[in-house]
Amino acid sequence: MSDASRGFFTIGYGGRPPEEFTGLLRAHGVKLVADVRARPDRASMGAYTKAKTADKGIEKLLADAGIAYQWLPELGNVFLDRDEWTARYTELIDRAGDLLTDRLVELPGPFCLLCAEKRVADCHRRTIADFLVRQGWRVVHIE
Repeated sequence: MSDASRGFFTIGYGGRPPEEFTGLLRAHGVKLVADVRARPDRASMGAYTKAKTADKGIEKLLADAGIAYQWLPELGNVFLDRDEWTARYTELIDRAGDLLTDRLVELPGPFCLLCAEKRVADCHRRTIADFLVRQGWRVVHIE
């Protein structure tokens, strides 16, 4: 990564009202949310759904708060339905982390990795963050 000294944030929206969620992002100066969910288009996610058009769902929620949105499907947790997802996703990042995270360098900062789980300890975004920290990045987990 060419700019490994960069910092970034992570956040989970689970159980957060949309106003609290966007307030936390604004309070931390986040300019772009990098969505690392495998299926952000699921309708059960309400305001956090990636709708078919940017004037609805998460893109509208963020745009109304002055925050850009980018979906990064390559960072989605493809092992989420397996009991051993943590070990499998960690192995994937250990083997292909440079390839999977290369678009993050291009994102305007400060950016924030987004997933559903409110607690970072329960989410694959922790694995992504740990990989980036080993590359020299700085992270703040918004909890």
